[in-house]
Amino acid sequence: MTLFHRRIWGFRLVNVAGLGILIFLILLVYLAKTFAGRERGEIARVENQILVENDRIRLLRAEVTHLERPDRIAQLSGAYLGLAPVRSTREVAPEDLSSVQASAPAAIAKVEP
Repeated sequence: MTLFHRRIWGFRLVNVAGLGILIFLILLVYLAKTFAGRERGEIARVENQILVENDRIRLLRAEVTHLERPDRIAQLSGAYLGLAPVRSTREVAPEDLSSVQASAPAAIAKVEP
């Protein structure tokens, strides 16, 4: 019983202890809200980066689609490399393949294992 009646600076010890606990809890809630606000800001920043990266991915996919168009590749292969479709006179029947091999230039090196 003396614990509840003991006085410090004119206040009962129980009141001083309760005030200390209340101040501690107020500081704890303040710190928790501060950290939560900081995390919320970080989450918003990361979500914004994700949106920017998704836009960039979409743009790059559109560019790849544009660059892989068959008509564009055919035009570039003809203009820069001088390539053209194979003429029908260059086609060989399967039974004539042995004669094509015999007439191939000897400069072609065999691949050694």
